[in-house]
Amino acid sequence: MINPQDRFWSEGQNYYGPSEDPTTQTYCNVWDWDQLRMTKVKGTAKIFPPDEDRELSILAQFADYLSPEVSAITVDDEGLLTGASTDPEEDDTLFLAYIPFSSCESLTNCSTIQHSKLQELDRLGPFVDLVSYKNESGIPQKVVFKFNVLNKPLRLQMAWDELNILKNLPPHPNIITFDRIVLEDQESRVIGFTTKYIPGGTLADPKIPFRFEWLQQLTQVVDFLNLELGIMHQDIAPRNLFIDPYTQKIVLFDFDRAASGKQRLYDGRDDVSSVVFTLYELITNDKSFSGIPHWDRNIDMVQSISEWPSNRELDSEVSKFRNFLNEWVATRRSDGDMERYLNAPHRLTWPDLPTAPDYSVKFEMGTTWDGKANWTTGHRSRHTAMKMGQYCFRWERPPQSRSLIEAEHSVK
Repeated sequence: MINPQDRFWSEGQNYYGPSEDPTTQTYCNVWDWDQLRMTKVKGTAKIFPPDEDRELSILAQFADYLSPEVSAITVDDEGLLTGASTDPEEDDTLFLAYIPFSSCESLTNCSTIQHSKLQELDRLGPFVDLVSYKNESGIPQKVVFKFNVLNKPLRLQMAWDELNILKNLPPHPNIITFDRIVLEDQESRVIGFTTKYIPGGTLADPKIPFRFEWLQQLTQVVDFLNLELGIMHQDIAPRNLFIDPYTQKIVLFDFDRAASGKQRLYDGRDDVSSVVFTLYELITNDKSFSGIPHWDRNIDMVQSISEWPSNRELDSEVSKFRNFLNEWVATRRSDGDMERYLNAPHRLTWPDLPTAPDYSVKFEMGTTWDGKANWTTGHRSRHTAMKMGQYCFRWERPPQSRSLIEAEHSVK
């Protein structure tokens, strides 16, 4: 089940006047990652002051009880529900035209699965489900399904890059295994992908012991990604590390922030620094540094700490971990490390993100100065696209709490 703290996300507050005036009419578009739907929450600036995101806790009270047809709710200055609207004009969800599989030449050699053949087992987090399907031999497969519902340029690029990286990575015991591309059923558009499921939870759980050999494996796989393939993961953290219970090896996953060469390479997100902060957090269970923006962090913040208190079961002394880490960092931080990364001998490459043809279809947006209809192309609301007869894949689903109850009743 999705962590309640991660379930809702606001696109911000929108004011029909000065935000300082408590009577100014205000609305906030809030995403519910559990139901994969956006709801407009309306009220005044008094209940929705700038940057406080009060709309999240307000919608959380009602989200599981709203009809799927509800596009907007209104609350009073106490946060109490005063109205609900099913008017589709209130729905500000942007139209997301997924790319046809036939247009993705870089993916043609990948196995595929239709979305309708996936059976939901759990919702692990935003954009991540645990699902199962039967393969061509009728054998059930339990996998992780990763997808994107946001029409945001960066999010679309991240999804495209991660898909291409994972499907191009050579098999490696310390990297998550790519499984299949997921296609929606009607027009075979690419809506996500699946990877191997590894049970047991991530190393973010301080109850999971940590071995010295896993640090060695982590540094080795980072060297392989950086210096052989020219890939910078840029999000190495305990939450993105598994221990495979069958192989007893560490496994790195979640490549949606990964960079290839200079493309999407961010300051402060280099993998060497991330390994340092990751080991510190693994040993001490001190998560304070993970809350510091990556551009404000440097490894001296933790390496200068004389003693790292051990708050996790380890198979070796802390000094052994730190000595190995320091030697590895010194090697990687030597002159020419960035050049070796940029000139990796087996750099992974893939084509740019294609543009779906749907955005070339003209739609009416307002009028010109002389009162004539203004026709344009590009991004549009989902409501506009549907009025024009464009195909829209719909992600909406019941809240998981209701799905679990229905599943229990079906068993009885």
